[in-house]
Amino acid sequence: MLRRINLFALALCSAALLAAAAPAPRTAAAASEDVPAWLKAAAAATAPAYDKRVNAVVLYNERSVGVEEDGRVVTTTNYAVRVLAREGRDEASAHALYLTDGGKVRELKAWLIRPSGEVKRYGKDETLDMALKPNDVYDEARLRVISARDEAEAPGTVFGYQSVTEERTVFSQDGWSFQDDLPSLLARYTVTLPAGWRASGVVFNHAKLEPAVSGTTYTWELRDLPPIEQEPNSPTMSSLAPRLAVGFVAPDAARGAMNPSFGSWQEVSRWLSTLHDPQAEPDDAIALKARELTADCKTELEKIAAVGRYAQAVNYISIQMGLSRGGGIRPHAAAQVFAKNYGDCKDKANLMRAMLRALKITAYPVAIYSGDRTYVREEWPSPDQFNHCIIAVKISDETQAPSVVTHPTLGRLLIFDPTDPYTPVGDLPDHEQGSWALVAAGGDGQLLRMPSMPPEANTVERTADVTLAPDGSISAVVRQRAVGQSAAFGRAVFKGLTSSDYQKAVEMWAGAGATGAKFTKIEPADSRAEGRFALDVEFTAAAYGQSMQDRLLVFKPAVIGRTGTGWLAPPTRKNPVVLESQSFNETARFKLPAGFDVDELPDPVKVDSDFGSYTASYEVKDGQLLYTRKLVQRAATIPAEKYAEVRAFFGRVRASEEAPVVLARK
Repeated sequence: MLRRINLFALALCSAALLAAAAPAPRTAAAASEDVPAWLKAAAAATAPAYDKRVNAVVLYNERSVGVEEDGRVVTTTNYAVRVLAREGRDEASAHALYLTDGGKVRELKAWLIRPSGEVKRYGKDETLDMALKPNDVYDEARLRVISARDEAEAPGTVFGYQSVTEERTVFSQDGWSFQDDLPSLLARYTVTLPAGWRASGVVFNHAKLEPAVSGTTYTWELRDLPPIEQEPNSPTMSSLAPRLAVGFVAPDAARGAMNPSFGSWQEVSRWLSTLHDPQAEPDDAIALKARELTADCKTELEKIAAVGRYAQAVNYISIQMGLSRGGGIRPHAAAQVFAKNYGDCKDKANLMRAMLRALKITAYPVAIYSGDRTYVREEWPSPDQFNHCIIAVKISDETQAPSVVTHPTLGRLLIFDPTDPYTPVGDLPDHEQGSWALVAAGGDGQLLRMPSMPPEANTVERTADVTLAPDGSISAVVRQRAVGQSAAFGRAVFKGLTSSDYQKAVEMWAGAGATGAKFTKIEPADSRAEGRFALDVEFTAAAYGQSMQDRLLVFKPAVIGRTGTGWLAPPTRKNPVVLESQSFNETARFKLPAGFDVDELPDPVKVDSDFGSYTASYEVKDGQLLYTRKLVQRAATIPAEKYAEVRAFFGRVRASEEAPVVLARK
């Protein structure tokens, strides 16, 4: 984990964590008397009528941050939500994040107000304390949780909580989201600073919002935020929900207590470099291993790939310490990671840097946000925008790969993620492609747009040889070859499932269009070093073609489906459409049954758009039908107002792939 844990922000917790078993809440006779005024007012608020799919509404969401000159920060959160349907009961949860090193939860209490007016109070006896990331071996970030899920099933129930946390930190920036997908009647962020300090902030995904300022207290507020519909193939919630990034600027004389505000990405780069560079020194053991790994390599790219495979194989184990002092960003020493053969993302990147340095190859750490290519915004220089670390390798002109970018000062850089076990050197995980990332190279560091692979770098090539019998039964031999992220996906499924489960998954996929298919061969072959994944499948299906009065035989030449297009079903949508870069080519050869001629063929199809193209063609010769189809799709985010164009394009593609061929008996 690269990103430091920000106690200013509420953790996003899974429903499983928040639904963890807790002791039954206490019912106090005077519970209703200690309900705070803000919660009483929120519970009395009238919300608009929402679509029936909206299960809850946030009535009140206030976060108040107090910053002191010595770096102590006290944060108070007041939050209230009304359950509108039983499915919204998961929203009845309270949580407070803290670090065991330099932080604590002063108070966490909650109230449940039933539609009848009855109140239940929750306190220490109903509070659970748990690790923020259960998969980490050790992590100073922890979570206090109160769950009222089982008590909040009745529509109209209001749940509210108040948390007070304290933290001592070297950081001087904060981030906060005004909402998630739920509608919100009131969302307010307030920060109070010491005398002489000032705050500056920017709001993303919303019109410009100026704070209300009173002395050194700054308040940003939004009201009546509508729900954000979660639609397939949409941008992430962090690209749709309004969120605030704020920095605290101290007078020059007071900046020793906290890190100075980052005024540029070069300042962030310098700061990160001071944490990373001293840890990337190779020792003799690292140098020896690097030479062993590359002994048979003839090119620069082969050397980088060999070291990259080794770094990917290092066990991923995260141990997070010293988070409030930047420990969540500083990697462990390369020698330590090498000796123990484990580390997290920044440790893997750091070890790979050290190995390459032993080979006289320069590399830099790259701070990136994993899982959301739109999260990082260039207008807010901050290390707090990142949660992952990858690597940029300085290369000569001889090395060519799709994942190369050009830095204005450092020259050609090959970008690689040593943590992703399925994506080889030369490629980049799709959720990182096209995102902003910071190459940490001291004063030469710069925010760069990561490469987006062209469609041909993410390709599925498929051939199908099919024998069609007079009764409509088929025997099929299918060979599929994938490169790029299509190969990475196939590799991940193959490695992530047991042999029997993998076979079931392939049978479900390949047999979806052939009812009752029986498989005689399923043979995957992973060539990760070459970036390829192959899958050979053979099967029979007794009733693939439909016989009509023993005179006509109807079948679809698209034996195996390409991709799902169910997300195109609604005629309208609210959010943009996100398309990935990919291409697909298929050639299918059908040996037609004796005694039949082709009676009807679908028309050839050729569709072009700004974001892609599709062709399909048919040819009959020497008792065979040759069917070809090709889709080229370019990465794009298409505004909702152009959804009709996207829907029409893929509608024609789907209609073509569903179109039947009709044979007639001679």
